[in-house]
Amino acid sequence: MATTLKKTTNKTDIKYPIHDLLQKRWSPRAFSDKSIEPELLKQLFEAARWAPSSYNEQPWHFIAARKEDEEAFKKLSAVMNDFNRGWALAAPVLVLGLTKTTFEMNENSNPHAGHDLGQAISHLTFEASRHDLYVHQMAGILPDKAREIYDIAENVEPMTMFAIGYKEAASQLDDGLQEKEQAPNERKPLSDILTLNAG
Repeated sequence: MATTLKKTTNKTDIKYPIHDLLQKRWSPRAFSDKSIEPELLKQLFEAARWAPSSYNEQPWHFIAARKEDEEAFKKLSAVMNDFNRGWALAAPVLVLGLTKTTFEMNENSNPHAGHDLGQAISHLTFEASRHDLYVHQMAGILPDKAREIYDIAENVEPMTMFAIGYKEAASQLDDGLQEKEQAPNERKPLSDILTLNAG
């Protein structure tokens, strides 16, 4: 069912010009059940594949499930906590992001692995924005459940999940989440996060 959305962005405090895809990026909880075609989904992960990483290790790995594959989708949804499961099951795609915590070249600890996974997800997110798709990342996951279900190696860390889909109106959410969905997207002032030309 077609729905009219009131706004294309809820960023209200952009101080300097930035790319439209960065302005558009947002993490909704209200997702349409419209399917994402496999070829388009692979295009998003191709963007992730080309992210930079320490020593070009590319330590990230993704386990993805489309809602059309009911068994795989249900299996992956068990890795979310109850709160996230309450809204994310509406999305057509769920993804678990993992990162290898040791270097391939010498098996020493890779302290940058989480950072590199984040870069890959950022690349995916901006490619998604180009296709009017939205990504909502979730810290609320059950890593032990992920290990149990997917037999994950000790040196691989289940770190985050994210939902991918087309945005839907906030009215599909319960009252508490509707309020969050419609709130302004605020950030700290630039002066709080930037030290420029420090003496």
